[in-house]
Amino acid sequence: MEIEVDIIEFRVPTENNKTLFVWDILPEHSEAHIYESIWNIFSAFGALYLVKVCPNAALAEPGFYAMVKFYSAAQASKAQKATDKTCLFQRSLVKVRLSTKANPAFGLSAKPLGHARCQELANHYLGFNGWSTQILTDFSSCGTPGTGLDGLLMGGTAGHEERFLKYGCMVEVTFPQHGVSCRGIGVTEEPLDGDERECYGNTGLSF
Repeated sequence: MEIEVDIIEFRVPTENNKTLFVWDILPEHSEAHIYESIWNIFSAFGALYLVKVCPNAALAEPGFYAMVKFYSAAQASKAQKATDKTCLFQRSLVKVRLSTKANPAFGLSAKPLGHARCQELANHYLGFNGWSTQILTDFSSCGTPGTGLDGLLMGGTAGHEERFLKYGCMVEVTFPQHGVSCRGIGVTEEPLDGDERECYGNTGLSF
């Protein structure tokens, strides 16, 4: 028996196979009611990144359509097959289709999720007690823009280029039910517009 593996990335979903459109929604309910109904129905199939309800174009018949974004392509496909040509929450049938829209942004690297979204997604799949995080170390340094992690670890640079204050943090994520853990490093930077002595406030790299 083959096991189907679905990889969930902690990134903003932009792919067509994770996006559904719900057409032919009647104008017999408020937009807020439609949003809540769509969210409740489709979230039963998996974690949702986005639900958006929009009125039809001015030249079309009165009504609404909705866009639903899943984190999982497999769950989006399952939801589409189960809800297409059903009434959902109204008295007539709706159409549910996977997106086929050509979007230049789909070919670009998706943005990572924000902290709150990451927690929400982790809690959905792992449970509130299924994971934990620990900050192992944090550090700062000066450098030129765009040098990233290498520039942070190497410290300051010479010359008269615009200086940036860089912040870094190493975090360990533990999954106690599985007995595994992993570590990651994040780095951000901002222009240094004050005293350059700020660069040397915390450079402790305790790996």
